[in-house]
Amino acid sequence: MNILLENVNLNSNNGPNSFAQKLIKYLSVKGHTFNDSASDARICFIESFRKEFDNIPTFQRLDGVYFNTREDWKSKNANIQRTYDNVQGIIFQSHFAEKEITQFFGKHPNTAVIHNGADTDLIEQIKPLEAPFLGKYEDIWSCAASWRPHKRLKDNIDYFLEHSGPKDCLVVAGVPPSQGAVKHERVLYVGELTAPQLYSLYKRSKYFIHLAWLDHCPNVVVDARACGCQVICTSSGGTPEIAGKDAIVIEQEPWDLKPMDLYDPPPLDFSKKIENKWDLGYDMESVAIKYEKFIESVI
Repeated sequence: MNILLENVNLNSNNGPNSFAQKLIKYLSVKGHTFNDSASDARICFIESFRKEFDNIPTFQRLDGVYFNTREDWKSKNANIQRTYDNVQGIIFQSHFAEKEITQFFGKHPNTAVIHNGADTDLIEQIKPLEAPFLGKYEDIWSCAASWRPHKRLKDNIDYFLEHSGPKDCLVVAGVPPSQGAVKHERVLYVGELTAPQLYSLYKRSKYFIHLAWLDHCPNVVVDARACGCQVICTSSGGTPEIAGKDAIVIEQEPWDLKPMDLYDPPPLDFSKKIENKWDLGYDMESVAIKYEKFIESVI
């Protein structure tokens, strides 16, 4: 198949665009192409900005919808739902995402849940981070995100300080917000990192903390798990689905699927730990096969 990717910037390394790079890599190995010539199918990331829909089978890849009452969530959802109502297939990134989007947009006749995957081929080539500033620490913890309030940087740091040993450190990747960046001698801020740099950090880390509220299928968790980290996350959202059976999960009250203030997450009780019921794979090769089969079932 020749597949057209819509609403994708391959020069960007954020979550959706980095996933697009991995999808191209693993589907190309199977003989599929990605160019601007006549296309057999189209995968639209989040939403289409075309005024009219043509006869090319189109699949919408969705993580979630807008529901934050601090913004005009209805207007932000309008074009996403227009796309949803006009495509031939929907790819939800998690079962949580499927439940949420169906609640807001209604049921689509052709859907699949396909979680994000890790580029295990590349990860195997990356060496654990060797940095002099880590030499004096025993266990390395890490976390990474585009730090917005619902990503809960402060909670990540509080959990680390509460549960780590005196010779452990937490490495925080990504630009920290003005509030929540706790100053502590064992909390190290390293700013934005490339994907290979993150993999190197994860391979040096024992734990990866991601206590975000209502994340759908965070690529950083998939990647950290593939690098050998034990994941620490909350029960909210779709993160437990890809965190691994050995994940440490902090229980939260379930969301009622109604619009609310996403940037005012409820407090966490770190003592409320539950067993993770999910035990799913994470390799991108299997993910690519699922994309291939779902698309081929339509065209």
